Amino acid sequence: MVVAETKSADGFEQEKWLDELIEEIRARHLQPEDRYEVTAILESFGWNDERARMAFGVQDVFELASLIWDKMQQSILFTPFAPIEKQKLGRLIFEIIQQFFRGMIFALPMAVSVLSMLTLKFSLWSYENLSVATATAIGIGTIASFIIVGGFTQAIARRGFFYIMLGYYNMARKMTFYFIRLGFLVCIGVCLLLYGVNVVFNLFPYAMISIAILYFFFLNTIWLSVTVYYILRKELVFTCLIVLGIFLVWLFFDVFKMSIIVSQLIALLVVSFLSLMLVAKYFSDAERKMEKGIAPQMPRISITLFSTMPYFIYGFIYFSFLFVDRVFSWSTPDSFIPYIVWFRGPYEIGLDFALLVLIVPMGISEVVVSKLIKDIYASQKGYMGTETKAMNQRFLRMYLKMSAWMAAISVVSALLLYMTAKAFFVHHPQSIGLTLFTNPTTHFVFLWGLTGYVLIASALLNAVILFSLSQPALVAKAIIPAFGVNMIVGFLATRWAHFGFGHDIGNNPGYTYAVFGLVAGGILFVWLSTRNVWKVLSELDYYMYAAS
Repeated sequence: MVVAETKSADGFEQEKWLDELIEEIRARHLQPEDRYEVTAILESFGWNDERARMAFGVQDVFELASLIWDKMQQSILFTPFAPIEKQKLGRLIFEIIQQFFRGMIFALPMAVSVLSMLTLKFSLWSYENLSVATATAIGIGTIASFIIVGGFTQAIARRGFFYIMLGYYNMARKMTFYFIRLGFLVCIGVCLLLYGVNVVFNLFPYAMISIAILYFFFLNTIWLSVTVYYILRKELVFTCLIVLGIFLVWLFFDVFKMSIIVSQLIALLVVSFLSLMLVAKYFSDAERKMEKGIAPQMPRISITLFSTMPYFIYGFIYFSFLFVDRVFSWSTPDSFIPYIVWFRGPYEIGLDFALLVLIVPMGISEVVVSKLIKDIYASQKGYMGTETKAMNQRFLRMYLKMSAWMAAISVVSALLLYMTAKAFFVHHPQSIGLTLFTNPTTHFVFLWGLTGYVLIASALLNAVILFSLSQPALVAKAIIPAFGVNMIVGFLATRWAHFGFGHDIGNNPGYTYAVFGLVAGGILFVWLSTRNVWKVLSELDYYMYAAS
């Protein structure tokens, strides 16, 4: 020990001995956690209350540790902050526009399909003049495809994008195609299950279940591919494939006079095949440009499945959340329905047009989340460890502003969509969209659908923030209860209306009130996801440390 004296000394000598003692403590531990760790180190050096009192005039070793701790804090070791590079205005504007269109382009196929329905009366998987039975079969196949494949798309996005960010395109390709193969196996299993259940219980005619299975299979292939385009930043290619598919439907249906079902199935087959071929090509091109070297080994499948399970669950629940109200609406026994579910055109049209309100908010969400996450990671270089509270408060304020902007933009988008649709369809009386305002049931669903999707837009902003901070469990804790409320409210609203309890709400058929489930679930989704984001940002320093 350097400090070996046990007799009291003057102030100058005590200060000198204290500095020497601090150096010895730092030799043992450069930056102790607190004064209690300093006490433990002192005691390991042989210091006790009597020795501390004689050498420094303090009451006990704890007081000596507090004295040392305070002095160490005054000369705490730190690395100078790296200056945060500020972007030039032009570059910043370009990135904002790019991010906005990247978010919006993901919803562009939906807009293309609606536009095709308005102009051509058909899209890649729908047709205005379908029989109710055929529309029911296609609807079952479409909804099932979204729900079954939703978890796989989230898993592909998570793991594929992770490896792409690291530059390991070969690993991204292997992992992506693993999930695509797994998705195909599950898809085939579901097809066999649907067919087997129908044979046993005779739920639908053979023609209906065959159409449902065919659309389900081909749409699954397309949805599995679209996620890969997103992680490879080729979103516009998928929109082009949708346009190509609609062109093929027009060619076979209008020019060659084939049936609409055969025309759409051929187009779906071509688009599915091209989607997978282009995915393989893009990965091959990316791998050739990848830096050569020793790539890390692929993780065990069990580890991959475990790490992606929260994202898989979210994808499954999210699409179930979006479509469960339609299932309850189609199965409401308030009029003649020959099968367990029966397509409700007025309800479907109202929700399909209301869904367009998400296009602009999705673009805004991409911009604001990118800005928030970039600032969070940059701020780690601009705050000291003792300033974590100030950092957390800063991002809470930023989040409040972003949430307010998202809510305002979503509401304005809903108002503009409503007014634009009304102005457009008045001058196009032959369009199917005119029923949004002439059919009371469709108009009712359209208004409440807009409300529900405005709420979902804000909830999705929260979900993306939590995903970006590696907190998928908190997203699941928000959407699972919301899904439950969606189911309960939708079921009760449609069934109570059927038995006469809902007629005081309006003169709409009972199946209309399934939309209340969407709205109620949206409210809870917003509330729980907002609470979870607030929790994370309130302790952002901890969550950033845990994520690292």
